[in-house]
Parts: sequence; structure tokens; C-alpha cells
Amino acid sequence: MTTDTNFLGMPVSGDITQGSTRVEQKPLEELAPLFQAVLDDPTILEFGWTQYTPYFNDGDTCEFSVHSLWVRTTAEKEGAVDEYGDEISRYDLDVDYHPSLGEVKSHWEGEWPNRKHVIDGYEGPDEDRYNRCQALDRALQSGAFENELLKHFGDHALVTVRRSGIEVEYYSHD
Repeated sequence: MTTDTNFLGMPVSGDITQGSTRVEQKPLEELAPLFQAVLDDPTILEFGWTQYTPYFNDGDTCEFSVHSLWVRTTAEKEGAVDEYGDEISRYDLDVDYHPSLGEVKSHWEGEWPNRKHVIDGYEGPDEDRYNRCQALDRALQSGAFENELLKHFGDHALVTVRRSGIEVEYYSHD
């Protein structure tokens, strides 16, 4: 990109390669109500996410980001097992494929190039709970709170939120 700008009153010219287009950061106060809405739900025992800067990203720039929210409800309390007898882990509790939050069903109609994605609707026990969890997930992954999350929880972190407090563990993501 060629520019003719100035920096601190000094002219800048030449080809300038733009860096990362980071999302505009929002104050933590905008995340607070979404966070509290999930925390206040009596059926949610704990929730969390991972946040890290990848070590290698196929040649792309490695940038810090926050990853999917997971939620443990009373239906998946510690030691609970799935239909195969395997203990349910936080990997099984991603809000997009959660065993007890429900889900929004959808399908594709038509042929390319006029194919359309059609939302069929929510199926599950509590649509408001599902929507609160999805709203928090979207906010965390939006990039708009990355500076605050990095400052408070660090890089390479597994963050677990319970009513009693927040626990941060080192997260190995190789």
C-alpha cells in the first residue's frame, strides 16, 4: 500500500504492508452482563475457554485468540459418562455441540449457486439458556475483549469459571 502520510509531523512515503487488522477493543464492562448471565444460571456448574497464541499457523502470522466456550451443567456433573460409558470431558461440552443445552437445527436448500442456509429452529430444554451461552461464546471469540482477557488470564491458558472463583491453568495446545 502506498501512502503519503505523516507520523509525528514527519512525512512518511513508500510501500507500507498492513499488519493484522485487529478488532476494536471494548471495555470489560460490556462483557460483564453476558458473563454474569451464564454465571447466575443455577443449572450451570462451571464454564470456561482456552486462549493462546499458536506456535505455528501454516505460515500465517501467529496471533493470540480466544477459543470456544464450554459449559458443564448439572446434567454433566463431574464423573458423568456419555452413552458409550466414557467420562464426559470439557471437550464434549462445547456450546455448539453440547449434550444438554440443545441446538439450533438447520439445513441447506437448493443447488449452487442459489443454495440457501435455512434455520429450522431451536430444539432443547431451555432456549434462553442456550442463547445466553451462545452470546457469551460470540463475545469471547469476537476478539473485542482479547486485550483484557490476555491481561487477566495470560497466554496459553485454560480458564475455568465457577461461582467460587476463576481458575487458570497452563494450556498446552500442540
